[in-house]
Amino acid sequence: MTGKPAAVRIEHVAFWTEELERLVDFYEKYFAAAAGPKYVNPAKGYESRFLSFAGGARIEVMRSSTLKPVKHAPGAARMGLAHLAISVGSIQGVQELTGRLRKDGFDVVDGPRHTGDGYFESVVLDPDGNRIEITI
Repeated sequence: MTGKPAAVRIEHVAFWTEELERLVDFYEKYFAAAAGPKYVNPAKGYESRFLSFAGGARIEVMRSSTLKPVKHAPGAARMGLAHLAISVGSIQGVQELTGRLRKDGFDVVDGPRHTGDGYFESVVLDPDGNRIEITI
């Protein structure tokens, strides 16, 4: 291959989970994700579902009965993936969704606020403790 690839985009990010449908329900309910069918590979003890967003981004949620992914404390700052940022289009959208998540018992760990680098955001934890940055 010579030069740069013609079109590069992130196709999807993936999360391990112990409760597949719990994460699917969260992203459907709060972020209007459309869940695809469940894929199951019984030989490998693996199942997954893709969640698609209107802008084309996707999240794959995966569960394994044979692997034991490392657990981290909810919201832990760790090497590797720090957070997933999801745009909701407006300051009002950030404020409303953050308030709804707080009211429904989810941890809001920061914001909503203007950041020093010009973002307006809040940070919430999904049911598995993944940091989700809600931004405009």
